[in-house]
Amino acid sequence: MKRLKFSQLMIFLLLLVTVTGCDLAAGIFEAGVWVGIIVVILVIALIIWVIKKIFD
Repeated sequence: MKRLKFSQLMIFLLLLVTVTGCDLAAGIFEAGVWVGIIVVILVIALIIWVIKKIFD
């Protein structure tokens, strides 16, 4: 079980490293404000979900 949690953490860290903040912001502004807001909410929800999965 701990191995699964470690692999989830590694995937999460890999995503954080590969998606740079500037690229993400540029993509959000190209798509529009409302799409950007929805994407930010979904990303925050995904991060919360992953953290809950890691610590539960």
